[in-house]
Amino acid sequence: MAATNNGNRDLDYYKIRGTNIIVRPGDSVSMRPSESDKLPYIARIEKLEEDSQSNVKVLVRWYYRPEEAKGGRRQFHGAKELFLSDHYDDQSALTIEGKCVVHSLKKYTKLKSVGAEDYFCRYKYRAEDGAFTPERVVVFCRCELPYNPDDLMVQCEGCWDWFHPSCIGMTNDEAQMLEHFFCADCAS
Repeated sequence: MAATNNGNRDLDYYKIRGTNIIVRPGDSVSMRPSESDKLPYIARIEKLEEDSQSNVKVLVRWYYRPEEAKGGRRQFHGAKELFLSDHYDDQSALTIEGKCVVHSLKKYTKLKSVGAEDYFCRYKYRAEDGAFTPERVVVFCRCELPYNPDDLMVQCEGCWDWFHPSCIGMTNDEAQMLEHFFCADCAS
């Protein structure tokens, strides 16, 4: 622990009140919203600091849900998708509810099971003007949408492109029963 310019001490970790869960800078956490009917906010801890009265403050970098960002939720956004923003805030550490994990999209899609504490992030978000980085991502299917890990897709064995069953005239059940698939272009 080091003293800061304002007389506060930097902390290496914080134990979430009422639990045995330890969080550190770099960890992602869920934070209690001001309104009880809202989902918890998700943030990454940047710094932990204790003042002379033993109050712990946390500097966080917020993740936004698609519906909180400019443009709102779109068809290709996954249910557990977050955007890492450039929005920082100081909060009381008492508002931390629990620890969570924000995976890359690639790691998220390889999880054997997705828990309540698992999220994924593929974009950075600039809160002031609603800009995303990267501006473009790979698109798939005839509909040319980015990948949504919540949607079933089938891969063509000819061109290796991925397709939504509904975009190729199939139900999800029919797609799951396929042993081999060739898109219309490769089949002809």
